[in-house]
Amino acid sequence: MIERKYLFPGVIELNLQAARSFGVNIYLIDGGTEWALMDVGLEDTLDEVIELVRELDFQLSKCKLLIATHADADHVQGLAKARTRLKAKTAAHPRAAIALEAGDAVETYASIPAQDIHIEGGMPPCKIDVKIDEGHEIKIGKRRMKVWSTPGHTPGQLSFKLDNLLFSGDNIYKDGCVGAIDAHHGSSLPDYIKSLARIRDDDAEFLLPSHGPVFRRDPKMLQTTIDRLTKYQYMADFGTCAISWPLQEEHEKDIATGKMPSL
Repeated sequence: MIERKYLFPGVIELNLQAARSFGVNIYLIDGGTEWALMDVGLEDTLDEVIELVRELDFQLSKCKLLIATHADADHVQGLAKARTRLKAKTAAHPRAAIALEAGDAVETYASIPAQDIHIEGGMPPCKIDVKIDEGHEIKIGKRRMKVWSTPGHTPGQLSFKLDNLLFSGDNIYKDGCVGAIDAHHGSSLPDYIKSLARIRDDDAEFLLPSHGPVFRRDPKMLQTTIDRLTKYQYMADFGTCAISWPLQEEHEKDIATGKMPSL
């Protein structure tokens, strides 16, 4: 057995525990009589993750749930393998479950053909045993987590409230950056802004993201990010994720009235 490094009571982050990067933050929720993992990472690191859990003296048979924050491959490519190895149920938002059960390599970002990016092993299809959504509560032993639906990065992005902690997924990082905004993801800028506003206005003291360090919730930083994404809604840079492009709309009005450009 190795010493457990609790980040907060009942919460171990396995990258910090192992002093090595798994590519995504993997949170072990210790409920005393049972435990759960929030995201499991890639297939090629799963054996190491499970061995680390064993070395921390958690009985593998006591794994209550394997939770997917959303369907991106860097978070859950190893989910099907983990489900088999640990004989534990999987949980995800219904929208994420569609991509996970289909093994949709494009929507999960396991494959980006236009950039010739392909994660080895693709996205193995995985049965989702429990569909979780806004208002649900997850019980892990003595711990209780409230499920939030926080779409924007993806339609199936979830966050989880545990006491004064918010597991915030890919919604927001310490530097004010957010998870990728991309049409193949099904990203929605209006939904993203609403989710960030909800996080800004919550009373959580700490945010536990899926990438990068844990940090104190900072309403001013979150507002700065919201202001930036609000502008993105009207920029051609974001293609079909933008809700309009005022410049082109004005130009089309000029065309329709026969107005020539002012040079």
